[in-house]
Amino acid sequence: MLTDRIALLRQRDRANRSGHADILHRIAADEIEDRLAEINRSFTRPAIVTGFSDPWAARFPQARVVADDPQLDLAPGAHDLVVHAMALHWADDPVGQIVQCARALREDGLFIAVCFGGQTLSGMRAALAQAEAEITGGLSPRVLPMGEIRDMGALLARAGLALPVADLLSQPASYRDLLHLARDLRAMGEGNALAARLRRPTRAAVFARAAAIMAEHHPDRDDPSRIGVTFDLVFLTGWSPSDTQPKPLRPGSAQTHLADALNEIRKKT
Repeated sequence: MLTDRIALLRQRDRANRSGHADILHRIAADEIEDRLAEINRSFTRPAIVTGFSDPWAARFPQARVVADDPQLDLAPGAHDLVVHAMALHWADDPVGQIVQCARALREDGLFIAVCFGGQTLSGMRAALAQAEAEITGGLSPRVLPMGEIRDMGALLARAGLALPVADLLSQPASYRDLLHLARDLRAMGEGNALAARLRRPTRAAVFARAAAIMAEHHPDRDDPSRIGVTFDLVFLTGWSPSDTQPKPLRPGSAQTHLADALNEIRKKT
């Protein structure tokens, strides 16, 4: 198992009680609302899968909010919209999570997921790895491995969803130093909950060296006295299959040659 579920739930509970967990959740929710506004239909039976119920229930009060447990509390065909909100990156079986969401959709229902991915905190990951290797001669799991957008987008088709789309929003952030960043991650409920994490205190020299590496190689562009990091939010969108959805044309069925179309474009320009 990749995740220590007990530790993860403990971190989330602390973050929910602190009221600090919704910073990036607000950005994710704004983006999802923008996407839904571009779709010419109303969703009357939405559900949200998340480990942070408060910010999402407040934003979507009409939705049924369920925890991102390994077995989701979703009835088959019960919803026309399912949002998997800021939790898929912690799933030991992300395909299984998407499959369960897909089964909960009615025909032509919409699935949207948003989670961390790509190069999220890549500078911090590299700095911690370099510092630990230099100081202790070894490495321990400290930051959750996160999928690239192409790999994550492929999960939609594997789950049987139609018209799959994956896109990414990079959100820059600035911190005083590495300690400030670590405290913020802890407050957001995104600390180290890996099952294989180091179970004894890390030497202070490791964090001091990592902080120095971050300050040297990842200064904030607007204020070099601070460090800059990036959170990548990956959005996955797919539809429950329906006969009413547009279908790709059969290969070779086009009525116009590509070369002819390109020639027409050149003539117009």
